Amino acid sequence: MVYLTHRVLGLIIEIHLSQPVCVDVPSATEAVLGKSMKLTCIACMRREEIKAKTRVDWYYMPTKEENTPPNKTHIYMYEDDNPVELDGPFKGRLAWNGSQDLQDVSIQIINVTYDDSGVYECHVLRKFEFDFFTPSVSIAKDIKLKVIEKARKDSTAIYSEIMMYVLLVFLTFWLLVEMVYCYRKISKSDEQTQDTATNYLAVPSGQKAAPAAPVTE
Repeated sequence: MVYLTHRVLGLIIEIHLSQPVCVDVPSATEAVLGKSMKLTCIACMRREEIKAKTRVDWYYMPTKEENTPPNKTHIYMYEDDNPVELDGPFKGRLAWNGSQDLQDVSIQIINVTYDDSGVYECHVLRKFEFDFFTPSVSIAKDIKLKVIEKARKDSTAIYSEIMMYVLLVFLTFWLLVEMVYCYRKISKSDEQTQDTATNYLAVPSGQKAAPAAPVTE
């Protein structure tokens, strides 16, 4: 938390500014062939960790199984505000995609290939420097990535599209019913008017009501 102090009219006013809220969200696990893919790794800080030195390491392994030594490849490192892309199969295709405060320590794979499928490990190490000792905090996260040929449609988008078509059909049907109803109502009104006129013409002239004579004083 940041404290700002202002003096107004001889009074000291202290304003507290909170740090941005950090939300730990999981990474996407499907990448599209030939596209870019963000490997999301969130490492939220506690208040006492803000001044710590942070180092981030990313590793890749084709598979990760229990009771089997992992075949890790160190592919990326970030330390002292310096991103380093290491030699290996990802050389030239990785980019830093994290935040300045190092709570988001994500990286991005450019031009994804089928060989990029596998398990990625994100390691975050924070060291604190005190007068007598240097404690540290370590965070590790796994991301199991699968590369597919084409992007799949989101189920929410599919549901919304279906509902849109259903609503369109319903509105079209309702409009058609309203048009038929109005047409029949107008036709019936015209028929009644025509029948009234025909009946009036069919009455002999002697039986027709004569117009009332004007009233004179």
